[in-house]
Parts: sequence; C-alpha cells; structure tokens
Amino acid sequence: MAKPVTMPQLGESVTEGTITRWLKSEGDEVEIDEPLAEVDTDKVNAELPSPVAGKIEKFLVSEGSTVDVGTEIALVADDGDSPAAEAPPQENVAADAPTEEFPASGTEAQPAAQGTERQRATVPADSDGNGRGEIEDAETLRLTRSSPVVRRLAEEHGVEIAEIPGTGTGGRVTRKDIEGYIEEQEEREEYAPPGLQEEREAFAEPEPEIERVPVYEGDRVEDLSGIRRAIANRMSASKREAPHAWTMVEVDVSGLATLRERDKEAFAEREGIKLTYLPFIVKSVVESLKENPVLNSVWDGDRIILRKRINVGVAVDLEDALIVPVITDADELNILGLARKIDDLVRRARARNLGTEDVSGGTFTVNNPGSLGSVVSTPIINHPQAAILSAEAIVKRPVVVDDAIAVRSMMNLEVSFDHRVLDGGAALKFLNAVKSRLEAYGPESGIS
Repeated sequence: MAKPVTMPQLGESVTEGTITRWLKSEGDEVEIDEPLAEVDTDKVNAELPSPVAGKIEKFLVSEGSTVDVGTEIALVADDGDSPAAEAPPQENVAADAPTEEFPASGTEAQPAAQGTERQRATVPADSDGNGRGEIEDAETLRLTRSSPVVRRLAEEHGVEIAEIPGTGTGGRVTRKDIEGYIEEQEEREEYAPPGLQEEREAFAEPEPEIERVPVYEGDRVEDLSGIRRAIANRMSASKREAPHAWTMVEVDVSGLATLRERDKEAFAEREGIKLTYLPFIVKSVVESLKENPVLNSVWDGDRIILRKRINVGVAVDLEDALIVPVITDADELNILGLARKIDDLVRRARARNLGTEDVSGGTFTVNNPGSLGSVVSTPIINHPQAAILSAEAIVKRPVVVDDAIAVRSMMNLEVSFDHRVLDGGAALKFLNAVKSRLEAYGPESGIS
C-alpha cells in the first residue's frame, strides 16, 4: 500500500507551508531523507526530506500550493505495492494530532514513563455521546481537544471551541467540525427572522476594503514571495496582538573595541572566522537573562510562561527577507563557542540551507541593525516572545568622562517589550545589566 507523505511542522508555531518546487517527478525512486520538495514557511525556506523510500506514485498538491501542517502532499509506494487507488481510504488525523505543550511557570515537565507511550490528554464522552464530557475550563478544553491548526481556524472565525461537539478520537474537535459549525451559523443568519438580519447589519462594523495605490508608467509591481508575505503577516500580528513599548541605553564599548581591534587578526587566522561584536553582545544578553528571567518568557493568553532554556534567535538579513536562526542553550557557550555558532548559522541562512531545528524554539531575539549602519531603531517583537533587543552601530563620539570631554566608542541598545508581560522598570534593569557587562570588557579580557 502506498505511504502518504504529510506536510511536517517546520518550526515552532508554524501551521502551514508552501510547496515552492518538487525536486522529484512522479515515477521517480526516492530514498529515505532524500530531498523531495522545497518548502516555504514563515520561519524557513527548507528542503523537505522524504520520510519513506520507494517510487513516487502521485503528488497530491501542485507547486505553489499552501497547505496546513499534517496535509497529505504525496504518495510513495514500495516496489510491489498496489496502486494507491486500490488502497482502502484512511482517515487523515495528522492535522489534528496534539502538540506537546511547555509547562507553565513554576512547574517541571515530567518525562514519559520508561517503556510506555506519552499519554495524550482527552476529554471523556458524556452520556449522549457527543464527546464533550466534563470540562474544567475553556483553556483546558482548547488545548486538549484541538490541534494548533484547528485553534487558528477557530480564532480567525471567532469560534469558541468549547461550544463545538468533537467528532474526532476522544472527542477531539477537528477542522471539519469547525467548518461545519461555521457553515451552520451562516445558514442561521441567512434564514434569520424578518428584521433581525437588518438589525445586525445596521450595528455591524464594516469590513475594511483593500485600497490599492495607483500604479504609474515605469513602475514595477512585484508579487510577494511566500516568505515575504509570511513575514508581513507575522509582524502585523505581533503589532496587533502585543502592546509594544521600548526603551534605550547608551553603552561605552571603548574597552571592547580595543580588545577586538587587538585580537581580530589573530582570531581570524586561528579560527578561520571573523571576530565580530555580536558574540560579546549575545553573551552579555544571556547572562543578563539569567538575572531577569521575565524577559525570557512568552505570553500565553491568560498566563506567562518563563522558559527554563535560553535559546537566542539572531536576526539575519537576506536579500529579500529576514530570518531568525536560533542558538540553542546559548547560556552554555563561551565567546568562542558563540562566535563559531553565529558564523555557522549566518552562513547557512544566506545559503538557504537551514533546517527545522535551526529556526525552532527561540525564547529571546537579538537584532543587529548596527552591522548595516543603524544608530537607533525600534524592533518588532518576535511574538509570542516577550522582548527583543537591538544592537546599533558603534560610533566614536565626544562624551563626558570624569568631568572631562573624551572621545569614546559608543553604542545604543534598545529593547522592545510586551507591556502585558513586563513594565519599563524590568526592561531597564535588564538593559543596564547588559550595559554593565559590555562596558566591563577591556584589553585585559580574554576570548575563550
């Protein structure tokens, strides 16, 4: 029997992907982990490896199609398999598979017992068999009876999952349940009693229309790429969802500048990579996050989750997009380790050679517009993270030192933060901790 290939979840919070190009043709042989397609998501452009070996029997989606995570996209048959058309249909439950949730603040994640499967939370069916059972609260129901794809669809249509009987396994609410509920509601509105529909329309807010700007002779119109469109949607959602605030401090990095200038040539010869300021910035950030853990957190509806691990995303500018590869457990690396890791991630990001594991699990983001000459910026939070830091260009300026004018190497640091999670005082405490660590570097400091 042919084996289906489904759209995987290429990164945390990713709910869909776009097949930009098939790398094989129908009838071709494919090995396990051999690239099958190129996929665009809002987090990464990646090659999709085949999870099975055999002959490609059929592509189920065309190039350019955007599909939800868990959607079957191809059929692969082993030699001697019957055609897929003869195989009995199987229920596609991948899109509604539950995802692992991080524990709330103050709790520890418990590993599954040895030799047993991790148990999934389910809601028992009640006496009339509708699968709703006894529900502790709406949030528990939302997380245990629906997948991320289903929750997103419900949110887009303003639907409360708690109101919908689930037809899936264990009473889970499926995508079909949501769509059926929406269709039913539309039918009810269509056949509303005389006068009721008019009343609704009178008080309803009009939907905004897309106002096109004029295009003149000589203008060039470019359609958005998949990754550009995804970035636009995520940034808009972040500004809409999170009440942004920001603050800034000036940092005297004269000692750090002297250290780097002295050691950069020897470092490049020894390590084969450039010595930049970014490893020092990231090191100062992760040490300061340990002291100020609220900035290493995420917003989760009606609660704040403080992450135990410190996984720092580093924004990398591409020609047509911005991507944020992640340094996992950045607090466990020294300056040298961070320099090597950053160089590796940046090189692979610009070569469009990042994997899923390289862009997932970030808890805090560092933006480095200073490498392009920026001196002041207000970065947008990588939602649902609580904060993002921008490091600006280092410029020599006259400043007052010990009541005298001196020329120093100065850098601005900004942090944008979710005002629901923290306030300005906490943000400034964190920034000043980063500032103190950067200002402590000098010629006597080592690089290890």
